[in-house]
Amino acid sequence: MLEGLLGNKSAEKVMLALYENGELHASAIAQIYNTALDPIKKQLERFEEAEFLVSRVVGRSRLYNFNEAHPIIAPLKEMLSIAYKNEKKQKKKNIKRELISTREL
Repeated sequence: MLEGLLGNKSAEKVMLALYENGELHASAIAQIYNTALDPIKKQLERFEEAEFLVSRVVGRSRLYNFNEAHPIIAPLKEMLSIAYKNEKKQKKKNIKRELISTREL
């Protein structure tokens, strides 16, 4: 839903994962979406360079979170809220379709 606005699917995944879960490391985001780690890492770095995200190192992991001081974060979170709700609705529809098609077998 936000892919067109954010530029690519990895950007959308990063933002939605952080919106839903709060502070995360790149591997956790890749696991959530069952996707490759490299595009997630690159997107996190881009967002941090743009100052949308901040990070901190804990042990050997770099944890990312929203930069609450950035003026665009509040409106961005509003958009993410809408996209997140839409994503959940779509998942429910897909599950219902799968259940119906399994019953027909």
